[in-house]
Amino acid sequence: MIEQLVILGATGDLTARFLLPALGALRAGGHLDERFGLTGVGREDWTDDAFRAWAAQCLDRHAPDVPAAHRREVVAAARYRRADVTDPAALAAVIPPDRPVAAYLALPPSIFPAAVSALHGAGTAAGSTIVLEKPFGESLHDAVELNRLLSGLYPEPSVFRVDHFLAMPTVRNILGVRLANRVLEPIWNSAHIERVDIVWDESLALEGRAAYYDGVGALKDMLQNHLLQLLCLVAMEPPISLGDRDLRDRKVDVLRSVRPLTPHDVVHRTRRARYGAGAGRPAYVDEAGVDPQHHTETFAEMLLELDNWRWPGTVFRLRTGKALRADRQEVAVHFRPVPHLPFGDDGTAAPNVLRFGLQPESVALHLTGTTTGGDGLTPLTLAATPDPGELPAYGRLLLDVLNRDPALSIRADEAEESWRVVTPVLEAWAKDLVPLEEYPAGSDGPAPR
Repeated sequence: MIEQLVILGATGDLTARFLLPALGALRAGGHLDERFGLTGVGREDWTDDAFRAWAAQCLDRHAPDVPAAHRREVVAAARYRRADVTDPAALAAVIPPDRPVAAYLALPPSIFPAAVSALHGAGTAAGSTIVLEKPFGESLHDAVELNRLLSGLYPEPSVFRVDHFLAMPTVRNILGVRLANRVLEPIWNSAHIERVDIVWDESLALEGRAAYYDGVGALKDMLQNHLLQLLCLVAMEPPISLGDRDLRDRKVDVLRSVRPLTPHDVVHRTRRARYGAGAGRPAYVDEAGVDPQHHTETFAEMLLELDNWRWPGTVFRLRTGKALRADRQEVAVHFRPVPHLPFGDDGTAAPNVLRFGLQPESVALHLTGTTTGGDGLTPLTLAATPDPGELPAYGRLLLDVLNRDPALSIRADEAEESWRVVTPVLEAWAKDLVPLEEYPAGSDGPAPR
């Protein structure tokens, strides 16, 4: 197990809200011993004590459920170094030459190439891992070039392109429900499934993240990585094992089977919008730090189809939006209606739906039965709440990184295929082939077409 974690860009929101709480959970679960050390690297002129005081505040705020003693242990194991993350000489003074490290790039994607080159120039020891937070590059071209750079410097098993969605308990439960139940897998195909909705709607707006979000937008922030990963888990063929090669091979198969979108398809099968004023919120363009000239979307939707034997005719709808009326984060599998109902002219039955709630975690199967003592039909719901995982998503992710288990990381070809799917959309939107609609904050999103 790697015992040294180095976070480049350690004073940012990612470290505060996710990485430090993840370390607290790992410490509380007994996954980190006394030899573990954390080095934060950033531009701020901080001392060790200043960084530890900031880390303690972050843990108190974002990880109150972690026992105080374990929060203090994480803080005590931390140190801070001011350094230019693109300067090999500066990083050489931070990276131990004789011990493997996990170097976590909590940085903007535009800095990845320079930081990766600097890490290699600094002389990371054998057995080290390089962790790149999403998005992996800013375009298909960026992803290809970054992969080319990485492959020349580090072996693929040492590179972790992380997506914390893959470590969420209910996301992994999609595979469990699919593959461990004989009643489902035989009907997990287009003959029985009409469409799949993969939705991440948020009532939250920017919440101070304009510096990042206004240069990215909903399509790159959520659909290109997170929601396409969920598509892979829903649509993939059963893998031989959950080992990294078998699992990632099957995910790449799904991405390669996504039917390419023509400009005509983009116009009719995608939508983009941004929120206006409403529900006491300002319009997106009036949020602090937003440049209206960017035309950044806060809502994105794609309708995709797969060209393979299992899924002809099934529509996969990927949707995400901010500042909406309600949170809705789920994968909803909609089955086709039954071919005949022997209940007379008034017999109606809603098609079955299997819902995987992502946040909070839940599984629900919506069926139809008959009313008590009669021939009428009534909806039935079978619901369960899975046991919460021992670790939060980022805790599981960091544990895999420290153990050098790449199963839940994204392989080089997988990252490129994800960009291939959305590139026609980005190009068409850049040409304004799809209008940028507007919806009131606090609403359900753009009006239905």
